[in-house]
Amino acid sequence: MSIPAVNLMTSLRSGHSTSPRLTWYGPDSERVELSGRVLDNWVAKTSNLLQDELDAEPGMAIRLDLPAHWKSFVWALAAWQLGMEVVLDDTSADLLVTDKPDDGAGAGFDAVVAVPLAALAMRWPGELPSGVVDYAAEVRSHGDVFMAHNEPEDDAPAVRGSAGHLHSELLEGFAGTQQPSVRLLVRTGDGLESGLAAALGAWKEDGSVVLVHDDVEVTDHLLENERVSRP
Repeated sequence: MSIPAVNLMTSLRSGHSTSPRLTWYGPDSERVELSGRVLDNWVAKTSNLLQDELDAEPGMAIRLDLPAHWKSFVWALAAWQLGMEVVLDDTSADLLVTDKPDDGAGAGFDAVVAVPLAALAMRWPGELPSGVVDYAAEVRSHGDVFMAHNEPEDDAPAVRGSAGHLHSELLEGFAGTQQPSVRLLVRTGDGLESGLAAALGAWKEDGSVVLVHDDVEVTDHLLENERVSRP
């Protein structure tokens, strides 16, 4: 059985795989551009980290305590590809992924992963609490191709946030409605849940996403340079 997230990743790495699929504008003049192939590479490595290092399995829940960011999108896609439930509120979960690790962050979780948000971060800047996994330091050592050990189920939960959605509903109920081949502008201020829904809708329609931090001014030059679709 193939769940929608697996089909989506297949599409992103095979169709127009060198074209931009996710472009990030962050503070301090950050700009990160991920083609379909590179995005799939990051997602595969993250899925492998989850499966091989954190013993993640289909049906487990992972809380993304992260802002809207290109790395947050990678984590969501990786978890969905594995058949996990992505938790976007503060309810219970098996694993925690956060950009704010502290000595109490791991309470109630089987594992905690710290994600530094700086684009070029090779490791967490500073000391981490005991047992917390440093995403930036660990992810690059994992494989570029993901092979699931266990078959995910499309009738299992995929999203827990303002509403719940199954994996079978990920691209039909959770994803936003977008135009074919859209080059979609997404602002981080709308939140991670809204950003993920918008991005899934764009990718479903063979489009791409320009994700812009709220501290970055969206100028006419940016819109024209990125060829953002106009209403």
